[in-house]
Amino acid sequence: MSDFNLSLDSVARSVNSTMDKLLPAGKGPGGVLMEAIRYSALGGGKRVRPFMVIASSSLFNVDERYALRAAAAVEMVHCYSLIHDDLPAMDDDDLRRGQPTCHVKYDEATAILAGDALLTKAFEVLADKKTHPDAVVRAELVLELARAAGDEGMVGGQMLDLRAEHSTLDVPQITRLQRMKTGALIQVSCEFGAILGKATEGAHHALRGYSHDLGLAFQIVDDLLDVEGSPEEVGKQTGKDQEAGKATFVSLLGIERAREQADLLCDQAIEHLEIFAKKADPLRDLARFVVKRRA
Repeated sequence: MSDFNLSLDSVARSVNSTMDKLLPAGKGPGGVLMEAIRYSALGGGKRVRPFMVIASSSLFNVDERYALRAAAAVEMVHCYSLIHDDLPAMDDDDLRRGQPTCHVKYDEATAILAGDALLTKAFEVLADKKTHPDAVVRAELVLELARAAGDEGMVGGQMLDLRAEHSTLDVPQITRLQRMKTGALIQVSCEFGAILGKATEGAHHALRGYSHDLGLAFQIVDDLLDVEGSPEEVGKQTGKDQEAGKATFVSLLGIERAREQADLLCDQAIEHLEIFAKKADPLRDLARFVVKRRA
């Protein structure tokens, strides 16, 4: 296993431990809800977005306790989005991370509530003094995550994605869709370190540029995996975009051009990190990992 994979696994274990404490098992009437929440939030995943929070925080020597709580909040929002994306009214998926999706394991109503609870818990975590002693920093974390997750970000992108099944999109339109649906949460994950570390605007700008290019590369690779990957590799059903006739980067550019574009975006993302010198090597390694991943 490479040094980067070891680092990714180490961050995943630390974030899982933090979420395990923040999402304790419940008893009584709410016990099933907490069971569904923990099933969806703690049941695997590479924790790429939390890794971005931790790696960007290390650029500014942020206390690891603060970074882990912020990383857990981002992952809660990501897990909520997966629960809701998998619902019959959305993507109607039965498999996620190699396991039955939340609504299949439990039921649709429980899945909806589990997603709702994870979303709101994320903001509870960020607003708590344990995440950062400076109230202004906490408020900025809450504001930026709300923007990334809401109508101008992930949720708005999901709406565009639903409409895309009934219309023909070109590359600029798909790019806008994916910047919202996938890229917004990736961007805020990178910027959380700068917020926690009270970084300069120049540092913010560099991380925005990095995350902007990385978010698009990430989605292009997702589109490639939907065409080339197997459910066993990817951990979810593949080929669904093609079946639905949905326009993707791959359907418009072709496999080879899409892969070339992902590689180009990876290189561009890495260039944005020059101001951080070797301290940003984990983020550089992450960019290379994203375009080479098979799941």
